[in-house]
Amino acid sequence: MAVPFSQLLLLIIGIICSSLFIVNCHGFSIRDATVEDCQQGFKDNTLTSRQLVEFYLQEIQTLNTALRAVIEVNPDALSIADSCDRERRSSPTPLGGLHGIPILLKDDIATQDKLNTTDGSYALLSSVVPRDAGVVTRLRNAGAVILGKASCSEWSGFRGTGVSPGWCGRTGQARNPYALWRSPCGSSSGSAISVAANLATVSLGQETDGSMLCPASSNSVVAIKPTVGLTSRAGILPVSPTQDTVGPMCRTVSDAVHTLDAIAGCDPNDGVTCTPAAIIPIGGYKQHLKTNGLQGKRLGIVRAPFFNFPPGSYLSTLFEGHIQTLRQAGAVVIDNLGINNIQTILNPYQSGQQRVLLSEFKQSINVYLSGLVSSPVRSLTDIINFNNNNMYLEMPNVYSQDLLVTSNNMYSGHLTERQQALWSMQNLDSNGFVRLMNVFNLDAIVTPGSAFSTVLAIGGHPGISVPAGYDTDGMPIGMCFGGLKFTEAKLIECAYGFEQMTMMRRPPHLTNLSMK
Repeated sequence: MAVPFSQLLLLIIGIICSSLFIVNCHGFSIRDATVEDCQQGFKDNTLTSRQLVEFYLQEIQTLNTALRAVIEVNPDALSIADSCDRERRSSPTPLGGLHGIPILLKDDIATQDKLNTTDGSYALLSSVVPRDAGVVTRLRNAGAVILGKASCSEWSGFRGTGVSPGWCGRTGQARNPYALWRSPCGSSSGSAISVAANLATVSLGQETDGSMLCPASSNSVVAIKPTVGLTSRAGILPVSPTQDTVGPMCRTVSDAVHTLDAIAGCDPNDGVTCTPAAIIPIGGYKQHLKTNGLQGKRLGIVRAPFFNFPPGSYLSTLFEGHIQTLRQAGAVVIDNLGINNIQTILNPYQSGQQRVLLSEFKQSINVYLSGLVSSPVRSLTDIINFNNNNMYLEMPNVYSQDLLVTSNNMYSGHLTERQQALWSMQNLDSNGFVRLMNVFNLDAIVTPGSAFSTVLAIGGHPGISVPAGYDTDGMPIGMCFGGLKFTEAKLIECAYGFEQMTMMRRPPHLTNLSMK
């Protein structure tokens, strides 16, 4: 992806001094800087929004050929940054926490600007959306700089079975910065890769089942997968209205919480958000960034089938150590718990989840496409035909589109089956995860990696993934804290307490990347 010459010229003459290891502006180190670091830099006049944007554009130009994490950059990013700098200089009071902060958006999040919104597919290139997505409106109101669009698994991973995670027609295969040959995981892979590799301060992802939690775990970043309805899905290319949710992906829990505070709340264009808005704590979630957040928390450990490490293995030892850390931090750890019908819950065909996804995808994607101002495709049928007619772009002979086809073959009679599947999922959730949480009065379930994502998905529950370590090959793995609906405050306290106790995240060795 080429950056326009005018931007490259600005990079050359800019005041940023950069290398792959450290970048300083008047003594301010940009690399791995947090949102709070940047705000302090703005306050001290050691950093400007323009310098941040210039730095990230340069890093994208340098690294994206290898990582394929960014689909396109916003040609107006520098002018927006300049506006932020002017606002800051003239404002008599401090501005919001995300003011002047560059943010990348998963490519299924609509922006009414010069950026495309394509969900990774050439089929939607040059389509025009009617308005910004609800979360984008909130980000703009908070003063954030929309830096560009992050790559994703095409159609949010719902194109076909066997398609490699992180692959889409527009960028090809996105690559894990910790090991180029290992999977970046999940459809929000570009959002995770981008913040892991310092291509942006913050990113947004979208999850149906594992699309944020899995790439966060695999790329050593933090993801907050909110309760369905806490953040708006209006203007987001959908998979399943009953499971879709939008949240932050960042290098630290604090950054993720600052971003969640900016995007959570009522959006009239997504009616399910307006009741939960009253649940958001007065003063926001940032007040729950407590270093002693684990003190007194009741945490459940469900061993089977989530702790499936060989006894005595490196990862087994790592996570047993983490469980001890939770206890040392004052948590009450209740071990060896079980969830009723867990194998059925984890099987999308037995639980009813697959039936719901197939039915809801066709309905919701057709509604989204019909609402576009202009578009090369107007229906799921059009998408399938586009792929078949543009094989050199979308490669349907290499990457299956069987999920698109199966969903498109759903007919009105399947609606009854969908409702039955929803009831099945609700019963499994109520008698499984919810019952366990209530019986033992738990604040969270703690599991390694992202295998718990399906348990959270079928009930619309929240989860937070925090970097927890690396395997013997240097591949990251996270710790997931999952809780009941609208318990984000408790989960943030757990996640932040764990992060501050362990500080496991380390940046990838970008100089080892092949730039081929």
